[in-house]
Amino acid sequence: MRHLALTVTIAGLAAGLVACSKPQPAAPVSGAQAGASPTGDEPGDADSKALLARLPAPYNTADLDNGAAKFALCASCHTAREGAPAMTGPNLHGLFGRKAGGVAGFKYSDDMKAANWTWDAARMDAWITDPKAVLPNTKMTFIGLKDPKERANIIAYLMIETGFKP
Repeated sequence: MRHLALTVTIAGLAAGLVACSKPQPAAPVSGAQAGASPTGDEPGDADSKALLARLPAPYNTADLDNGAAKFALCASCHTAREGAPAMTGPNLHGLFGRKAGGVAGFKYSDDMKAANWTWDAARMDAWITDPKAVLPNTKMTFIGLKDPKERANIIAYLMIETGFKP
């Protein structure tokens, strides 16, 4: 794992389009576009391992390559790099510790605007398991990811990519 650059493959793009009701352009997504690091630089293997080791369990043992690959499901609707634009979904940079519905200017569902929680790993885990079970009237069309290990991999990847401070 030299870096966490993410390239959306045809299969990843197709899976992402199934997950998101509004198709996005079929352009490759580089690590910088998807949020390769909180600073916009692509971290080296040592940087990634050091950041991973500082995460709370079970995320500190996650497979970041798998998390990056699974993020392709999210990348059809979300960006994660600081300053990147919102797409169908809001930019995820700064997600952990942010109030639900907290990205200024993004048009959230009424349920998300009324949600009274702050995003943390446990909330994200429940959310990506089944968003409609958490907020039945969410605008997010992702059907969920049932495998707990894959969810942990995505969450660890997001923690590193979105600037989480352990």
